[in-house]
Amino acid sequence: MTDAQQTAAASPSTTAAQSTGPAPVPLLAPREPMPAVTADDTALGELVAAFTAGSGPVAVDAERASGYRYGQRAYLVQLRRAGAGTALIDPVGCPDLSALGRVLAGTEWVLHAATQDLPCLRDIGMVPTRLFDTELAARLAGFSRVGLGVMVETLLGYALEKGHSAVDWSTRPLPEPWLRYAALDVELLIDLRDALERELGRQGKLDWARQEFAAIVAAPPPEPRKDPWRRTSGMHKVRRRRQIAAVRELWQVRDEIARRRDLSPGKVLPDAAIVAAAQAMPVDVRALAGLPGFGHRMSRRQLMQWLSAVDRARRLPESELPQPGQNSSGPPPPRSWADKDPVAAARLSAARAAVTAHAERLNLPQENLLTPDTVRRLCWEPPAEPTEEAVTRALRRLGAREWQIEQTVPLLAHALATAA
Repeated sequence: MTDAQQTAAASPSTTAAQSTGPAPVPLLAPREPMPAVTADDTALGELVAAFTAGSGPVAVDAERASGYRYGQRAYLVQLRRAGAGTALIDPVGCPDLSALGRVLAGTEWVLHAATQDLPCLRDIGMVPTRLFDTELAARLAGFSRVGLGVMVETLLGYALEKGHSAVDWSTRPLPEPWLRYAALDVELLIDLRDALERELGRQGKLDWARQEFAAIVAAPPPEPRKDPWRRTSGMHKVRRRRQIAAVRELWQVRDEIARRRDLSPGKVLPDAAIVAAAQAMPVDVRALAGLPGFGHRMSRRQLMQWLSAVDRARRLPESELPQPGQNSSGPPPPRSWADKDPVAAARLSAARAAVTAHAERLNLPQENLLTPDTVRRLCWEPPAEPTEEAVTRALRRLGAREWQIEQTVPLLAHALATAA
C-alpha cells in the first residue's frame, strides 16, 4: 500500500466519511429549458450534429421498464454534454442510435452503475470505448452508500427527486414529471464525475478506477444463462426431481407467454405460484385453482395451460428428469468444502480473512478488492507451489486487474502456503 493510500485509509476525508453538513438544495428543474423528446430520424440527425459539436465527456443514462415489459430494452435514453445540453431520446421511435454511438465513440461516457445500462444501450447501437462509472468510483473511494441521489447530495449538495425510478417507462406519451426526472439524472453526472476523480486522486486510487473502467469496456456481452429456470425465486424449496421438472415446464410456458405478450414474466405468473404448483403437483383444474397465484381471476383456459405443463412433468421418464442443483465448471458451494476438501476449506478461510482485512485498511468493499468468486477458484485449485509469481499468473488467468494483483498477491501467497 502506498503512502497516499495509507494516509487516505487512516484519515478518510469528510466526503468519504459522508459526514453531515448543510441540508441539500432540492434540484427541481434542469438549468436549460426541458428539451423535446427526440422520436424521429429528422430530430435524431439534428441531435447527432449537436453532440458532435459538443465538448468533453458525455453523461449517459437509460430507463427500462423492468417489472412491466419482457426483457431489458431501453425506453428512454438521456444524454448531456457541454455545448450540446441535455437530450431525451425515445428508442421506440428511434430504435437505431448507431450514428450517435459513432460520433461519441472516442468520448468518455459517464454512467452511474454502467453494467446495468450498457446491455440495453448496446442493443440500440451505443457502445463506449471509454467510460467513467460514478457508482463504481464511489465504491472504490470508500463511500458506504453509492446511489446516485446519495452521491449527488454528499458531494455536490443537491437533492434529486427519485419518485419515478420504478415507473413503467414503456408508457406513451411519457408524462412531463417523468421526463423532468429523467433529465435531472444526467444534469449533474459530469460534475459528480469530476468530484469523484478528485477524491480518488487524493486517495491514490485513480489508476485503480481507470483499470476497472477499462475492464468494463473490454468485457464481452454476457452469454445467455444456462437453465435460466433454475433461478426461479423459491427454487430451493423444491426437492424432488419430478417437482423440479414441473418448475422447468411451468417456467418455459410462462416465458413463451411473456415474450409473446411483451410482459414481465412475473405479471404472467409469479415465481411463488410456480413453486407452489411444483410442490403440490395438482392432478386437476380444481386442485390447481386452490393454490396461491391461481385464484378466481384466472380463466379455465389459463388454468388448463398451466395444468398441462405440470402433466408433462408428471409423464416424463426418469431418465429425462433434471438433476437437483446446477452443473457448474467452478468450485462447489463453500459450505460443502469442509466435507469435500478440508485443506481447501482452510485455504479459503485464510484467504478470505486476509483479503477482507486488507480491504478494510484500503477503505473499499472486499468484493472490489478481489471478487469472492476469484478467491474461491484460486483456493479450490491453487498453484502447485504457491509462490507470488504463481499466484500472480493464476489471478491473471482469472481476470483480476493489475492493481488487484499488486494489492493481494503477497497476502494470498502467504494464506495458501500457511493453510496447506
